[in-house]
Order: sequence, then structure tokens, then C-alpha cells
Amino acid sequence: MRKSLVAGNWKMNGNKSSINSLMDGLVNGLNSNVEAMGSVDVLVCPPAVYLQQVADKVSTSSIKVGVQNVSEYESGAYTGELSLAMLADFNCDYVIVGHSERRSLFGETDAQVAEKCQAALEAGVIPVLCVGETLEQRDSGQALAVVEAQIDAVLKCCGIASFSKLVVAYEPVWAIGTGRTATPEQAQEVHGAIRAVLAAADAEVSASVRILYGGSVNAVNAAELFSQPDIDGGLVGGASLKVDDFLAICSAAAAA
Repeated sequence: MRKSLVAGNWKMNGNKSSINSLMDGLVNGLNSNVEAMGSVDVLVCPPAVYLQQVADKVSTSSIKVGVQNVSEYESGAYTGELSLAMLADFNCDYVIVGHSERRSLFGETDAQVAEKCQAALEAGVIPVLCVGETLEQRDSGQALAVVEAQIDAVLKCCGIASFSKLVVAYEPVWAIGTGRTATPEQAQEVHGAIRAVLAAADAEVSASVRILYGGSVNAVNAAELFSQPDIDGGLVGGASLKVDDFLAICSAAAAA
């Protein structure tokens, strides 16, 4: 049985005041419903400058803390980058790797994403490996091929055993921040394909890996998405900045 995971990707949003309010609401909401939420892991990924603030806030809860990106290099002349060693100072549990915005806006390649996964794994940080296709790729019938190639790059770099220590997040690029969402059936098709690719290498690892859906998950559609057999939670964007919405998504995952 795979334990559900709901991860909030705050992107470049928030300030000290808003984060205090958000975290107080999340901690209180989850702590007041511990028994029901016991079947779901909750993760928040703030902008890195607020890691300490968030780490302090989660100290009285089971919420895990992650970061939205990291360098594949240990240290050096890489202006503006964050190393995994730096994240260790904040007890950072997870790192989002290969988000579509990193790929499209900052030119991260499949190979670079794989290297970041490898670096995170070696540092004992859990990568949340993002994969997904653009609208053009979906409309041209390439969706599954694109996602499989992104998975294959990590398989070649890190090996199948690494997937027992990471999380995969399928995020159709055309459904991020657009208000459009893949239907549960569309999402399940890709999640099932990802699991099949991994099963070809190791059926046991494939059965255990958590695969999240990451395309405009919200309080309304979460329950239907999470009811699919290969969807193990969500990578949540805008709704993770709203206490009630994020708690509702966590509840949907716990009930799935």
C-alpha cells in the first residue's frame, strides 16, 4: 500500500507575514485532525529564503519541508545556486527536480534533471521528479513518448533502485496555472504508463513508487483524481497557498 503524498509548491510567492498565517493555518488544521490525516504525508516547498521560517513553523507537526530547485554541483562558482549541503542546514527533506518551469524557462535538460536527482539521492534528500508534456506534444500524440524519455534519462543515470527512494510527479504542462486539468482518465493513462516503464525494469520498485498528479489540482477535483489506481497524491500549485483549499486536498488524499 502506497502512502499518499500532498506537496505544496509555492513557487515565487509569499512573504514573512503571509507565510506565518499560512503555516499557522496548516499546522493547526492538520494537528486537529491527526487521526484522519495519518494516511497522508504533507510537504510544503517554500521559496528558499523562507526555509528557516517554515522549518520553525513545522516543528510541532508532521509536515515535511522541501525546496523548489537545487544545483547538481557540490559547491563552487555557481552564482545564485543552492547546494544540497546548504539545504542540510535546514533539515530539508525533499527537493523538486525538473519542474516544467525549470525545463521551459531555464533550459534544464533531461540529462541535467537526472544529475540533480542523483545528487539529491546521494545527499539523502528525496527528489520529487517532475515529468510531463506540452500541449503541442499531447496534440501530436507524443505525450507518452515524451514522459517515457524523461523517466528513461533518470533510469540511465541513477538506476531503477533509485526510484524506491524518490517521488515522481506527472505535470501536464498544458494544465499548469491555466485552469485546465487533465481528466482523471487522461492522468491515469500517463501514471499507468510511467509505472509500466518502471515495471519493465523492476516490478517491485514500480509497485512501490509514489506518482503524484501535478496539473492544477484543487479542492474540487482532488478526490476524483486521487481515486485513480496509480495516482498517489498531488503536487499542488496555487491551491497550496490557501489554507482551506490545501487542507481539503489533503483530506481527499487521506480518504482515497
